[in-house]
Amino acid sequence: MKQLLKALNMIRQCNKRCFWLRIIYVVLQNVLPLVSLYILKYLVDGVTNGESPVIMGVEMNVYMCLGVFCAIFLLNRLVGVMSGVNTDVMQQRLIDYLSDKMQKQSARLDMSYFDNPEYHDTYHRAQQESSFRPLQVLNGFMNLLGSIISISGIMIMLLSASGWIIVVMIVAVIPSFIVRIIKSRQIYAWRRSTTQDYRRTNYYTALLGGRDFAKEMRTFGLAPHFRSKFVEIRLRLVKTLLKISRRLAVYDSICAIVETVALLFVTLFLITSATSGAITVGAFVMLFEAFRRGQSALTGLVGAISGLYDNRLFVGNLFEFLDLEPTIVSKKDALPFPKEVESIEFRDITFRYPKMERDVLSHYNLVAKAGEVTQIEGENGFGKTTLLKLLLRLYDTNEGAVLVNGVDVRDYNVRELRRGIGAIFQDYVRFYCTAEENISFGDIDHYDADRVKYVAHLAGADKYIERLPKGYKTPLGRMFDDGEELSMGQWQRIALARQLYSDAPVLIFDEPTAWMDVPSRDRFYETLDMLKHNNKVIILIKHV
Repeated sequence: MKQLLKALNMIRQCNKRCFWLRIIYVVLQNVLPLVSLYILKYLVDGVTNGESPVIMGVEMNVYMCLGVFCAIFLLNRLVGVMSGVNTDVMQQRLIDYLSDKMQKQSARLDMSYFDNPEYHDTYHRAQQESSFRPLQVLNGFMNLLGSIISISGIMIMLLSASGWIIVVMIVAVIPSFIVRIIKSRQIYAWRRSTTQDYRRTNYYTALLGGRDFAKEMRTFGLAPHFRSKFVEIRLRLVKTLLKISRRLAVYDSICAIVETVALLFVTLFLITSATSGAITVGAFVMLFEAFRRGQSALTGLVGAISGLYDNRLFVGNLFEFLDLEPTIVSKKDALPFPKEVESIEFRDITFRYPKMERDVLSHYNLVAKAGEVTQIEGENGFGKTTLLKLLLRLYDTNEGAVLVNGVDVRDYNVRELRRGIGAIFQDYVRFYCTAEENISFGDIDHYDADRVKYVAHLAGADKYIERLPKGYKTPLGRMFDDGEELSMGQWQRIALARQLYSDAPVLIFDEPTAWMDVPSRDRFYETLDMLKHNNKVIILIKHV
């Protein structure tokens, strides 16, 4: 229940006006049909007996009763229309609100989470449920409120005939309640156990439909292979789900028979009462319809309760993700990162990635000083890129320390530390934005058009950017309209310009010339020599 109330409070915070309007509409939509049913009794009696009932101190004939009945019907319909609009607005606001929360949460978590399959399972479950589960929680509570209002009014009506009708109505719905709870638990357990299967099918879909994979998928003829894997998993999932659903459908059918028997019993009782003169024809119509609506309301109540139980299980997935906490955070008394860096030292570093059994680095030592180009060379898997990640505190060392000006990087403010280190990664990102945005992302808080062009010149990217249809305003990549594709070497120079735009005192280059031609490499080393004389700490990572 705690999770449900937490979700409900989150929905209320998302849009308080829509939340309270939803409650008002639910109350009206459940009270108005009861009033309509009450008026129907007098309308039928007026037609059959010619009576003019007195309702709330007002004597009404048949036509007045009909007018009130139709007015209530119209009002109920209008409330339904307004409720629908309110629900559409609230649903969109909630989706946007939760998307924002999930994006913020994902952005604040450590890199170590992304190396853990369990995290990806957690994120997948949260992502799958976040778009609709919280709204279902709200709907569940509103349905529960509406059902309670309806049942309360109906019970008052049915008590005028016999209390046994109420007992029969309640007993008949108990089996259905039990079946729904069982179904919720089984479906939840099945979905949680098949999370990785669903993630695999998403991955195969990305392979088959993603642009980044298109060349090799076609070159090696891999589409049939991955399609068969996709179909195999989906068939297995559907087969298991059908097995669960069919078994529970048998129980649902038995519940339907029990409810039908209850309806038959109560209807025979009301017919007997009407034919003996114990109740009027209008009362018979009202009580019969009240019982039918009571059954429906109780079914709705059961659905609301079991639905809330079901959603409690799934909403737990969302909060499981939102409750994750980063371990790499700034200390309360964190130091500001220095504007001038004299040295960086990797002192007796030992590190292994989470869930791995071997060390990537073992008792590694290195000192890099300002005004020099410090080269780190090694074979693949040597741990060169890992050093960059440790310096940026994307991970923390298992043993040893990374020092900047003799101070452990763990003592610096994390955000300032990362802003003070300009890095070009081996697997740099190609942002499908404009050329100037791609470059200015190096210091997102300070845009300077002249500096964008200056660092593009230093990186050797200015000439081909200026030849693009809209120059620096040209979108890069073919993901969106008007985008221009670049070669890998051109993309690498864009990434280099982004790094240089940061103007950080520490610059790290991880295989920066891997995709460059000979003239571009020469240009890069000229830029590197110039940067060295600007008293920056420069680390150059190269393969051997």
